[in-house]
Amino acid sequence: MTDFPPADFRERITMSFSRQAAMHLIGARLTRVEHGSVEIELPFDEKLTQQHGFLHAGIISAALDSACGYAAYSVIDPEASILTIEFKVNLMSPGRGDWFLFRGEVTKPGSNIIVADGRAYSVGEGPAKLIASMTGTMMVVRGREDVAG
Repeated sequence: MTDFPPADFRERITMSFSRQAAMHLIGARLTRVEHGSVEIELPFDEKLTQQHGFLHAGIISAALDSACGYAAYSVIDPEASILTIEFKVNLMSPGRGDWFLFRGEVTKPGSNIIVADGRAYSVGEGPAKLIASMTGTMMVVRGREDVAG
């Protein structure tokens, strides 16, 4: 883990995100990358809803996992990568809005294990509304060719 931002962390995260087929499939965009914090935005799409027309919990969880994972990725050395090993999601309000914001922030950095917290917001008429939170545990991976970037 680095106490300072690795020089190329924004570029590495942007390149890695562009290879995430799942995020591309749901229409998610990486919109903010800072040391220890990442934001992803997702427009509402009826194809991503559950039977009541709300954004599906699986979509919310996937986007929060990516936001938390990339927040963790922003604080590690360039030769390492990140894999999620555990997360817990609290769904607080139905996912309805014009678009959604997923913010991941490192809570506890570490050289092998990193904890990140995520928040999901729905945005539409009126102020943004908190719809879900996540706490995730990420493992720093080094020396594996099949887990790079």
